[in-house]
Amino acid sequence: MGDYRDQPGRVAAGLLGLSSMFLWLAACAAPEAPVYPDKRDLLHYLDRQGRPHPIESRTHWDIRRIHTLQNMQKVMGPLPRLPDDPLEVQVLETESLPQVVRRKITFVSQVVEGNPDRVPAYLLIPNTLPEGESAPAVLCLHQTTAIGKAEPAGLGGKTGLHYALELARRGYVTLAPDYPGFGDYKIDPYAMGYASATMKGILNHRRAVDLLQSLPEVDPDRIGVIGHSLGGHNALFLSAFEPRVRAVATSCGFNAFRHYYGGDLKGWSHRGYMPRIARLYGSDAGRMPFDFTEVLGILAPRPVFISAPVGDHNFAVAGVREAVQAALPVYERLFHSPDRLVARHPEAGHEFPAAMRQEAYEFFDRWLSGE
Repeated sequence: MGDYRDQPGRVAAGLLGLSSMFLWLAACAAPEAPVYPDKRDLLHYLDRQGRPHPIESRTHWDIRRIHTLQNMQKVMGPLPRLPDDPLEVQVLETESLPQVVRRKITFVSQVVEGNPDRVPAYLLIPNTLPEGESAPAVLCLHQTTAIGKAEPAGLGGKTGLHYALELARRGYVTLAPDYPGFGDYKIDPYAMGYASATMKGILNHRRAVDLLQSLPEVDPDRIGVIGHSLGGHNALFLSAFEPRVRAVATSCGFNAFRHYYGGDLKGWSHRGYMPRIARLYGSDAGRMPFDFTEVLGILAPRPVFISAPVGDHNFAVAGVREAVQAALPVYERLFHSPDRLVARHPEAGHEFPAAMRQEAYEFFDRWLSGE
């Protein structure tokens, strides 16, 4: 393994283009936008007077995409500037496994009042990687589990959620960080000035992309993200604000808000997520300024694989189908790439079945192949 490089990567995703990158940054600077009454209709945008216009070009789509990013920030709080602080990776433990080297590490997400905020993570690197060659990488986000990062890394929890280990054995470099409050990462994001743990997670996960791009074993243009449940929606949230993520796999992670327990969003409003949902919007799906229909749409044209079992009682499958139906016209009509949005509905509960994980891995093989 080569040396870590402290300078974060800044490779823009070619799918979005340079002009879109500037629009992306503008969207994160001023969270003011009209709220769309029908968040299932993604093929129109509202002007400053609130008048609707059909979206007939990708330039028009950029307006709607920016509005969605701004409306997400009304709930999550403003997206922080990506820090330039050195990552200062520290290796705490190293373990050799069949086909994989697993390292327990920490890295600096940001410096708060002179104190580095260190995110614990597991970094898994295939030991079959030829000298001097780079591999694609996948950021692996854990579900709601006390052990956090350890589960996807293959250390306890549910064996069906060891996707960081499984992907590493498939030839990917994988990184599994702790979400705030889980595993070894006991911080209070609100004491750090955040309006939500969700936005702190987004910042940390963007820095995790920096870390992956800094590794000599990683091709910086071939980075994906995967997650189940908590990790499933965090994978979408990260990708919405981070164009360097080139492919997404999400399991049991979302549905349109009106289908979440009948539109009662109390489960989204606690301190582990977004308290403004209760404080500003009464935990009412009808009052929310954004929805997952829009979040899924703004990921276009990047490839997204969705596993949404028919028996998932957390995220009713009808709400997933509604989000996919809303986003698909964006993929089809604006980007002519409907094959990049894939949804599967296995006969299962709130889980990530082996067949679905295998299909997700094959999805990454296709879209992160570099060809």
